Amino acid sequence: APEGLTVMQLVKQGRYPYQTWLKQWSEEDEKSVGNALKATGIDHLKDRTVDSLSGGQRQRAWIAMTLAQDTDIILLDEPTTYLDMTHQIEILDLLFELNEKEGRTIVMVLHDLNLACRYAHNIVAIKDQKIFDQGKPEVVINCGLVKHVFGMNCEVTIDPLFGTPLCIPHGKGRRILKDKIGAPV
Repeated sequence: APEGLTVMQLVKQGRYPYQTWLKQWSEEDEKSVGNALKATGIDHLKDRTVDSLSGGQRQRAWIAMTLAQDTDIILLDEPTTYLDMTHQIEILDLLFELNEKEGRTIVMVLHDLNLACRYAHNIVAIKDQKIFDQGKPEVVINCGLVKHVFGMNCEVTIDPLFGTPLCIPHGKGRRILKDKIGAPV
């Protein structure tokens, strides 16, 4: 976002496609922006500059801009990248809620398999720019897929909180520690 741009100005950009020479800012536009700010929980930040926000707040502002567009489908490319664990969960909870309550289709790229399994109804695994497998997380995510797509051995168990697949990657560090002390750490 350009320096000095406020959250309100950013979110209003989501209504830009609806503006024409004959139809300028409307009550409907105002309502959509207000709803987007409220849905993302940042209405109290509307006068702050985007560059003064935390990473999680900034992501919410960008998502609010997307929501202001009032589209049935939302496309997101790694919306949780560079966020700490708390903000990742907050963003994914928000998107899940938008899907459940408003029926919006949300398509996003996530590289964290465990979060993808927790939140996705369907997963598409891509390798070499082609669909390797797709379907419900409990069907798609297994040790074979992780080995083929990511080149990594793992264990797949059940997430005790959500009942979804939980991928536990093997790593050299663990084997080295195990070999050094004789037992897993």
